[in-house]
Amino acid sequence: MPNRLVEQAQEVAKEDIDKYKALLNDAAKSRSYLYPIKGIFYFMSHRELWKPLASKLVPYLGLYASVIGPMFFFTYLPQLAIMVFVNGPLAVLTTILLVLNESAAVVSILSKSLLLQDALLDTFDGTLIAKNKTEIVASGREVNSRGDAIQKLGKALKKPFSKFSVKELVRYFMYLPLNFIPVVGTVAFIIIRGRARGNSVHDRYFQLKGWSASRKSEWLSKHKGPYTGFGTAATLLEMVPVASIVFSFTNTVGAALWAADIEGKDTEMTKATAPELREAAKKVE
Repeated sequence: MPNRLVEQAQEVAKEDIDKYKALLNDAAKSRSYLYPIKGIFYFMSHRELWKPLASKLVPYLGLYASVIGPMFFFTYLPQLAIMVFVNGPLAVLTTILLVLNESAAVVSILSKSLLLQDALLDTFDGTLIAKNKTEIVASGREVNSRGDAIQKLGKALKKPFSKFSVKELVRYFMYLPLNFIPVVGTVAFIIIRGRARGNSVHDRYFQLKGWSASRKSEWLSKHKGPYTGFGTAATLLEMVPVASIVFSFTNTVGAALWAADIEGKDTEMTKATAPELREAAKKVE
């Protein structure tokens, strides 16, 4: 009986590993993980996109300091004591990564609920306008005819970015124990967070396109790899202390650049599904 259980456990583990291998392979082929990097360079070269960030920088830094300081003071040593047993000498580094991860999750949830929602929305829409996708933005907000990409943004008619999510917080702490598995567990934890993050990066784009919940779910299901790749890269960037707010905005720019390329059928996944997208557009119309 014990041997049978071991065999079943090994079989399940192999299936899960194969699934993640396929997922990562799709992510690599799509090159979606490059969009957060593209977002950095595009953001740096378009000064008008700095305005939403500048308006939120001071209050965000105050929030970040109020979270990361207590997190290290109260949680680093207790978690280090546990991590030493599973990670040995690497525990010092893996515990720092763990606390940064925890702090980033708390700050991300609070900031996007309390501070950054409108600023990130403006950044996403402003990037689409800068990429000459004004007609898409106009379906979700008023657009002025003069000024730069941000100045053209009028009143938002729809706001898709979600506020505080209890499920997101529960899911985070549910998978947190993975970090007690040396190296591999931490990597798996980041990928899982990246996959969850990836599922929300195009909420605004789907809304502007008028996609139904079922259409959105179908699209995300078919392109798990690319969205996991983007979400994982974005998650890693936002784990950088203090600079995480900047990367929140550059990741938003990257997501908008990706949306613009999808709209222009200029990605690997849309080249293969262009007829499908046209059919979806007809259904919306």
